[in-house]
Amino acid sequence: MHTFIIELEDQPGTLAALAAALGGEGINIIGIAGSTWGGSGAVAIITNDDDGTRALLEGRGFSYRESELVAASLEDRPGSLADAARRLADHGVNIQALMLTGMQGGRVTVAFAVDIPAAAREALGDLATAGASAV
Repeated sequence: MHTFIIELEDQPGTLAALAAALGGEGINIIGIAGSTWGGSGAVAIITNDDDGTRALLEGRGFSYRESELVAASLEDRPGSLADAARRLADHGVNIQALMLTGMQGGRVTVAFAVDIPAAAREALGDLATAGASAV
């Protein structure tokens, strides 16, 4: 499973236009995170259709990049994200985006969009969750 990190202008309606385009093609957004800074912004989305999302973004001229997701199950406690991020950094893995994708019991699932997925899975070790079903 992948995330698409899409550049958007920091103005009213840009997210609405993206969401409408995806929805119009029957593509469901199942995870989202975003921010603006200094007049521009980006949104990271997970959808139910990687191929359809890619085709729509390319066909409509959106500026985006795509990253594979690696999910991790972290304890719901202060410092657990820091521990996971340090593991990734120590293996030379750059985090391009992240989003919370679930909570159950005393655990939270985080999807990391990374530049080196295999190294990320190795770095996260016992924290990494199996398969895309965790996202």
